[in-house]
Amino acid sequence: MKKKKTKKSQIDLQKVRLNAQLEKSVDTILNLLEPFCAKYLNEEYWALCHDMTIEIYDSGAPLDQGKPESWASGIVHAIGMVNFLDDPSFSPYMKSSQIADVFGVSQNTMLSKSKQIRDELDIFPMDPEWCLDSLLADNPLVWMFEVDGMIVDIRDAPREVQEQACKDGLIPFIPADFRQEEKPRHKKENKIKIIEFPSGKNKNKPEPVSEQKDTNPTLFDKSKD
Repeated sequence: MKKKKTKKSQIDLQKVRLNAQLEKSVDTILNLLEPFCAKYLNEEYWALCHDMTIEIYDSGAPLDQGKPESWASGIVHAIGMVNFLDDPSFSPYMKSSQIADVFGVSQNTMLSKSKQIRDELDIFPMDPEWCLDSLLADNPLVWMFEVDGMIVDIRDAPREVQEQACKDGLIPFIPADFRQEEKPRHKKENKIKIIEFPSGKNKNKPEPVSEQKDTNPTLFDKSKD
């Protein structure tokens, strides 16, 4: 005699099926993102795209609803917004329209998914949690902390404070070490530069022009009349 399924067992079975379906969607999305990042972006972007996909799955977002390409494009766009992907002064650089084109979705669909993801995960511009490792050092939000009601840049704090913050996982590395590795910046010189004219060895040097007295009457000469 078959044991009759209770309401609870039916719910558990639905969860298992749902999880299996969601996991399949995750794999599909990751299989779209990996070659995309390899061709158009880099390893740093791929690592963040992978982590964001898992984070979306853990948040309970319906990854099984909608095309995988829509989710993939939204993930790239969301991470790109944090890291200035559409700014040509940064590398890698890619326009939003190009992301949508590669994934074969409309730009509106991509932007809608990107907003859904950013709202779900509370992502904002320059978000330290989704910042590329190569941009962390120049991201001020990584280093700003509130101390006694005041915002403090920990990069200006003593080394022992930086070491403790790094040990506690508050900052990714010790800024003092990073600054030591940096090349010294070019400082402005306050010295006055003397502009030298071509030396006498220059054959094309123009002959000096002798001063000639101006014999024309001036305004003061006229005023004497």
